[in-house]
Amino acid sequence: MLARGHPPRSVLIRGSQPLLGVLREGSGQPRVPTGEGASSMCTRSPRPFSEVPSPGDNGWLNLFHFWREMGLNGLHYRNIQNFQKFGPIYREKLGHLDSVFIIDPEDVAILFKSEGPSPERYLVPPWVAYHQHYKKPIGVLFKKSEDWKKDRLALNQELMALDTMKNFLPLLNEVSQDFVSLLHRRINQQGMKKYSGDISDDLFRFAFESITNVIFGERLGMLQEVVDPEAQRFINAVYQMFHTSVPMLNLPPGLFRLFRTKTWKDHVAAWDMIFSKAEQYTQNFHWDLRHKRVFNNYPGILYRLLGNNKLPFEDVKANITELLAGGVDTTSMTLQWSLYEMGRSLRVQEALRAEVLAARRQAKGDMDMMLKLVPLLKASIKETLRLHPISVTVQRYLVNDVVIRDYKIPAKTLVQVATFAMGRDPTFFPNPECFDPSRWLSKDKDHTYFRNLGFGWGARQCVGRRIAELEMTLFLIHMLENFKIEIQYLTDVDTTFNLILMPNKPIFFTFRPLNKDVLQA
Repeated sequence: MLARGHPPRSVLIRGSQPLLGVLREGSGQPRVPTGEGASSMCTRSPRPFSEVPSPGDNGWLNLFHFWREMGLNGLHYRNIQNFQKFGPIYREKLGHLDSVFIIDPEDVAILFKSEGPSPERYLVPPWVAYHQHYKKPIGVLFKKSEDWKKDRLALNQELMALDTMKNFLPLLNEVSQDFVSLLHRRINQQGMKKYSGDISDDLFRFAFESITNVIFGERLGMLQEVVDPEAQRFINAVYQMFHTSVPMLNLPPGLFRLFRTKTWKDHVAAWDMIFSKAEQYTQNFHWDLRHKRVFNNYPGILYRLLGNNKLPFEDVKANITELLAGGVDTTSMTLQWSLYEMGRSLRVQEALRAEVLAARRQAKGDMDMMLKLVPLLKASIKETLRLHPISVTVQRYLVNDVVIRDYKIPAKTLVQVATFAMGRDPTFFPNPECFDPSRWLSKDKDHTYFRNLGFGWGARQCVGRRIAELEMTLFLIHMLENFKIEIQYLTDVDTTFNLILMPNKPIFFTFRPLNKDVLQA
């Protein structure tokens, strides 16, 4: 991804620790020990909202200082810096966006348990501006209240129900097998009994091939040596959509449109490509449905949504577009970080491989059973998302007044859970620098309570969560069975905020094929 002409930018906190240490007491407010809820914090009346620790109410001055100190791509480090300065809760206004930030899982529990039946989260302003200006149809990503609930229930039936995973398993498994074949071809081409290089573009194509296979029930051939240039343009457009969103987060997108800036034009071009390709794919498969095409296997999510008549065709198209746009960079980034952490932690990699091989022997070819036998591998995905969450925060607008940390937070306030900062804080994760999947297997639920937020939480969690988890688990199973994973340069790779968190420079891997006869002996 980083080879697409967008130079990485290192974002470091000047003069601060590389990780968030034990939280300081902010503004003289005592820190509540873990395990106490908001109701037990204080017996007197809660403090007013105006007393929540803050760098000041001038949003434009705050934004200027943020840009000067860290640039647009350091938002996640801004969160860490502010928690170190103010304590476990603070309020900050950046430009026109006013938010309360929290980090403690106990406070997160209070937030999510008060969210109501139709929770609302922060909507990315340039995305909203594009859809409104060009009158594009919207799906669950943008909808609210009853409109959201109607779409979400229909999607949950096809995407989130556990019994539907058996439909996705063969479709995703064959894509993972083809990725392994791709790497073996690369090894043969290099002629050195290994393959070394940056595989980020291959991972994007893998993710796109996976999501389109489960949506449409057909392969696009993205893992062949020659790929469809139109499909590749879609992948590039998704990246451009994320990248061009960042400058318009804290300034009104309408200004960018009014002055016809390059940022706005590139953003529009990206969304236009996304909608164009999604429309093309959807119309083609809608034609198949109308002509009563016979399917021998699971026909894909689109076919099922069109066939059950729970959503109008325009709503189906809108939701399919959002699934396509959200299913490429997100999973590919997580897989790249998973490989990176395994390459840096060879002991963990060997433990994961041993579990996978034992599961393969015990399952005797039953892939569904095998998936039940790899708890450490599934925990490794949680651990990757702890260190490298896709989203810097998880957000909710309060439905009612809520008391957090003895502060009365009024209804309609945007509250953001700082997932990146939480994952790096030793208060909540002992030895946070250590890649340790076993921490998620603890029988003490206090160790994981409201900490696993990689896909959000509750009714508004990521609608593609089940697909993404299955896709990543299958991918890692096949990679561990076939290759020893190494990284070429044992230097830390930093993260940069491009709406989602990405590596700030290319990661170069080395894949060495394993002797499967020896492994299975």
